[in-house]
Amino acid sequence: MRLFLFLLLSSILLAKTEQKNDSTLFDNITYRGDIDWITQSYLIAPADKNPDNITTAANLEATYKKNNLRIHTKVRLQQDLNDLESGAKDTHRSYARIDELYSQYEYDNGQALIGKSLRFWGALEVRNIADVFNPYDLRADPFEKRKLGVINAEYTRYTETGELSFIVQLYEQARDMSAYPYVYYYFPKDIKYSKDLKTQSGQYRPNIYVKYSDSLDSEYALDYTIIFQNGYDSQRYYTTHLTVNNEIETNEHAYLVNKFITYDTLVIGATLYKLEAIFTDVLNNDEISDYTHIGLGLEHTIPQIYEEADLGLLAEYYKYTTLENSKRNDLQLFEVFQNDLFLGLRYTLNKGDDSSIIGGGIFDLDYSEEVYYFEYNTRIADTYKIKFDYRYIEPSKNRPTVFNLMGRHQRISLKVGYYF
Repeated sequence: MRLFLFLLLSSILLAKTEQKNDSTLFDNITYRGDIDWITQSYLIAPADKNPDNITTAANLEATYKKNNLRIHTKVRLQQDLNDLESGAKDTHRSYARIDELYSQYEYDNGQALIGKSLRFWGALEVRNIADVFNPYDLRADPFEKRKLGVINAEYTRYTETGELSFIVQLYEQARDMSAYPYVYYYFPKDIKYSKDLKTQSGQYRPNIYVKYSDSLDSEYALDYTIIFQNGYDSQRYYTTHLTVNNEIETNEHAYLVNKFITYDTLVIGATLYKLEAIFTDVLNNDEISDYTHIGLGLEHTIPQIYEEADLGLLAEYYKYTTLENSKRNDLQLFEVFQNDLFLGLRYTLNKGDDSSIIGGGIFDLDYSEEVYYFEYNTRIADTYKIKFDYRYIEPSKNRPTVFNLMGRHQRISLKVGYYF
């Protein structure tokens, strides 16, 4: 908390320094945000969990910009209506938090950033295995991929066609998790999740990233990014123990790694090829093996298949491999995309309202699991966005996968967002 307050005060002081006397502070501030209403109904789900939930959420952003200085903040507020009824329906999914608060300064040949921020790394459609910087929120709908901001400092140097970044993540944060009544709480009812994060070298042990991104201007458009990380892995593992009150409790554990990451895209004609790959060297841990994770994808676009609409043909393959058989495997680490094939379609109407339909199936080639989904997105003027999605999960019948623990699952969801 003291570090966070220091960053906040530093941002304010920088703003006042840039302000000088020719304008007021508020003349250089812009605002935007959205308020969302999400209703979900679980047509197939465990009988002792909430059969539906209605969530209201707001994302509020403010940006101060003056000359080369930019200060940005993003706040998220969320209220699950089930939490208003204390007792058996409480999901622990209601909160207010600051996702971003950072200062960024642009130089002639680079930029510097300090504060709490979100980053997005990756190229694939279904799962971005290279997106390791921000931890995912364990209280969110897992299909929304909502992330938590992290405190970090960055210096980026621009090259002729790319950029080289040095990033230091200053704190390894613990995560809250939803409660058992929420359908996406994966542990049995008698196991309580504890937010007390167990780390190998303390939560203030920094994560160091060196990231290089570039493009090749040739006959084929190639964009590539290479990242080296030393610090805590984005993958965590769980252990259970008996508390003094004779309750079974589970905790997350964070361990140290050297990690090599790349994500790349190549355009040849009407086809976009995608690659995300990770090699992880685990440092002095008896539980976790070195591992690799690879994702390959392609998207072929057929333009104007009907009037102005485009059709995209999607295919992706994911392979996760542990390199030491005596340590935890993919099942014990709750890894979903360990040997999976995704086949899907993207239909873009191109009518000026951002309307699109995407759907497909994810097939687990090891454990005979199947996931089917359908999403429809559209916009009304510049003010409202609507998203409808349907999901069906057929879990493994005899292996303890994440979906097996959750059980057969079917849901429908409607999200209406007001943007300003």
